[in-house]
Order: sequence, then C-alpha cells, then structure tokens
Amino acid sequence: MNQHQKQALILCGGWEGHQPAEVAAIFAGELQAHDFGVTIAETLDALLDNDLLAKVDLIIPIYTMSSISQEQLRALLQAVQRGVGIGGVHGGMCDAFRQETEYQFMTGGQWVAHPGGDTVTYAVHITRLDHFITAGVQDFQITSEQYYLHVDPANQVLATTHFPTVDGPHIPNGSVEMPVVWTKYYAQGRVFYCSIGHQAHNVRQPEVLRLCARGLLWAAHAEDRV
Repeated sequence: MNQHQKQALILCGGWEGHQPAEVAAIFAGELQAHDFGVTIAETLDALLDNDLLAKVDLIIPIYTMSSISQEQLRALLQAVQRGVGIGGVHGGMCDAFRQETEYQFMTGGQWVAHPGGDTVTYAVHITRLDHFITAGVQDFQITSEQYYLHVDPANQVLATTHFPTVDGPHIPNGSVEMPVVWTKYYAQGRVFYCSIGHQAHNVRQPEVLRLCARGLLWAAHAEDRV
C-alpha cells in the first residue's frame, strides 16, 4: 500500500483465563493485514514511553482485572484525549483496572456479571446496519459468557443482547437489552468496544472477528483500509 503506515500498541497481560497472548496475536494479525505496524507490550510501562505513544494511532488493552499506576493511567487517558484510538473486547478492556473510574468513564462500561458462565448460548442483534463496523454482519448466536455491564448512556450502541437468558438474581427485573458493541468519543479519541471475547476461539468466530477488525480500524481512523 502507498498509505502512511499506522501504528498500534497492544497491552497484553492481566488475568490469564482470558488468553491475552492468544487474543493479542489475533488482533496483531488482523491489523498487520491492513498495513499496520504493531507493538505488543507485556507491561503497562509501555505507556510511559513517550516516543512510542507519540507515534501510535491505536491502543488495544487486553489486561483483565490487574492494576495500573496513576502515571500509567494518566498517560493512557491523555493519549486518547488527544486523538489516539482505543478499542478492545470483553474483560480485557471493560473489566480492567476496576478501581479506576476515569478509565471506565473513557471506555463506556464496566462488567458486573455473566449469569450462567461461559456455556450460555445467546443471540446478538445488530441494531445499526448502516455503520462501518457492522457492515456485512447479520444477527448471530454465540456460546460464551453473556456480559451484563454498567454502561454509559452516551454510547452509540451498534449491537445488543437480550437478558434474561438464564436464571439468576436479575430475573425479577424483567427484560432488558444489553449493549454488546458500542462506540463513543473521549475528547478527540475514538473508542470501540465489543463485550464478546472470553477466549481466543470466541474472537475467531467469523461475525465477532469481523466486528472487531472493523471496530479497531474505525477507532484508528483507518476505514479506508478495507
């Protein structure tokens, strides 16, 4: 390609149950196929590398739970505020750094439950057919954790799932549609999130991978690379 090569930083770590290294490899391959340079960092200290952050167009956190220092967090927030995109999936992005409310304010949501665990089969409904991210994706089913999240009302929701699917303490509250895929802005930065992605095989499901690949491109202002 004759385009300027965009750069992505993947932060890979946190809880191993979400297979961060495997998911990082999937996203790295997708981005490299669209002419991105990719740096995979196994430490959040990468956020303190000013030269690295100055050249990245996209940050992908794959860092379930764990903790982040105030210096690292400030560098991340400031990068997105000035226009670096951020995108990710599942707990790697929206169950990371649980104590940091400003991080949750940026990402647009926080996981709180997954009734039934990782064997629940549920439907995902595409609510915006006219968006770059959802183009070519039809409603689909997946067997995995169904995330119940606390979400930002400012999110632009692109796909939802229906609760309740299985029994649990949420049943008396009745029927709700929970966001699965959304976008938002944090100052000048584009934010993309997909709640699916418990393990690598979930990310590889064709509908999920298409949503994620296009979501990451959107966050990096790289829609022209499809």
